[in-house]
Amino acid sequence: MRLTRHSDYALRVLLYLGITSESLVTIGEIADRYGISRNHLMKVVNRLATHGYVETVRGKRGGIRLAKPPEAINLGELLRQTEEEFHMAECFDTNRGPCRIAGSCSLRPVLGEALEAFFEALGRYTLADLLRNSCSDIAVDLDLA
Repeated sequence: MRLTRHSDYALRVLLYLGITSESLVTIGEIADRYGISRNHLMKVVNRLATHGYVETVRGKRGGIRLAKPPEAINLGELLRQTEEEFHMAECFDTNRGPCRIAGSCSLRPVLGEALEAFFEALGRYTLADLLRNSCSDIAVDLDLA
């Protein structure tokens, strides 16, 4: 199982904003620190703003910041919103048409159960948990300490 870049970047943005919670941060600053595309990051931030995770401030002194406290950002919920479709196997992709062995295959329910367990495990954690466990290490790695 693998997260998309979109989800990976969403987590990185939220971690960065959690570390720098005192000030507005620009997309360019985050992109430079992580070495990722500004254009891609703009799409990620837009989705995070749409779902209420970040607040955007326009203008010359604008930027982004967390829209809610890190304790209120559930990782399972976040990834359900940033991962459009988890295709653990071909039969999960509704755009591909019906699976040829669907009538005799018991793989889909087993993988579905595993996927739910994945989200359930993530649902036990918040952004605050990640920041509490690694905030100082991340800050040092990003030259923020």
